[in-house]
Amino acid sequence: MREVVIQGIGQTPVEEHWERSLRDLAAEAGLAAMRDAGVERIDAVFVGNMLSGQIARQENLGALTADWIGQRGAEGYKVEAACASGAAAFRAAFLAVASGALDAVLAIGVEKMTETSGPETTAALVSAADADYEGVQGISFVGLNALIMRRYLHEFGWKHTDFGEFSINAHANGARNPHARLRQPITERDYVRARMICEPINLLDASPIGDGAAAALLLPVEKAPSGPRPRVVVAGSAAASDSVAVHDRKDPLFLSAAHLGAKRAYAQAGVGPEQIDFFELHDAFSILAALSLEACGFAERGQGPRLALEGAIRLDGRLPVCTQGGLKARGHPVGATGMYQIVEAAQQLRGEAGGNQLAKARTALTQNIGGSGASIYTHILQRKKI
Repeated sequence: MREVVIQGIGQTPVEEHWERSLRDLAAEAGLAAMRDAGVERIDAVFVGNMLSGQIARQENLGALTADWIGQRGAEGYKVEAACASGAAAFRAAFLAVASGALDAVLAIGVEKMTETSGPETTAALVSAADADYEGVQGISFVGLNALIMRRYLHEFGWKHTDFGEFSINAHANGARNPHARLRQPITERDYVRARMICEPINLLDASPIGDGAAAALLLPVEKAPSGPRPRVVVAGSAAASDSVAVHDRKDPLFLSAAHLGAKRAYAQAGVGPEQIDFFELHDAFSILAALSLEACGFAERGQGPRLALEGAIRLDGRLPVCTQGGLKARGHPVGATGMYQIVEAAQQLRGEAGGNQLAKARTALTQNIGGSGASIYTHILQRKKI
């Protein structure tokens, strides 16, 4: 396998982009990544997306995007893995370059979710659950995660308010991210007083949907031109799956696919949790932040909230998480989210994270979750001297 470098990155703000089409958003992020890399021609584009067929009536995104960005003739693919579609597209692009099959490959995550009604968008999202055993019951992902959180509180003795620090940290970081959808900090009082939407999940436990796109241009390191910026290499790339239906899992309170993916990625990169400088985790709901910290080896079972309560996840803590606001504040345009995580990690490693720049950023862990833990993609990125 060849070593792969992220040569270029690009992203759009996460907003309600009513005036812009799916292809326009993908093109803005993709072309920005190509300009950033100094690359004019690509061999392929992998587009991560979950909902285009259901709510935009547009499939065939690979060819559509390749043509729209002036790359007609390049290979084009759509990659779908529910909310993990963005990271799945990145992994497909990585494998294409690492294997030696292709050289210049663009990975894009894109989604538009705000032009359809709330019930229509919610119904489309539920298609990522088990249709025969979960979807048929009418349960939403808020409902599924509320059941998981309720059981977690019962098993480990935490109070709902113990999860507030995850949201407070994300909003504090998102307030300094010009691409974030929610740029206002929140307080503990705001969290406690937030409207309950599916007990015990309140409005500030849940991430907002949005429209947006993010992209990365990958090259083999031997063909990547050198320059003044630090190189960002893909040191580990792994994926794992679990049952789509939560009730089919041996332990619904443990993200086994996250654990397995992280274990594989750590082995590839030759590092352990103690070498990770920051973690861009999938905080679609605050309970998922706690479960991810435990599954990836940063906290003991049932102790994820303790890291937040002790301040360890802040920018000046021992394991900063969601350094640009995470899903909670940057926003969660589902099929694009994994690529936003990759781009934000690359910004930190290149020293380009603005007001959220970490003092120490050498090794990053990103993890993108599809469904309620069924499809999970884990990447380790490292800053490398030229």
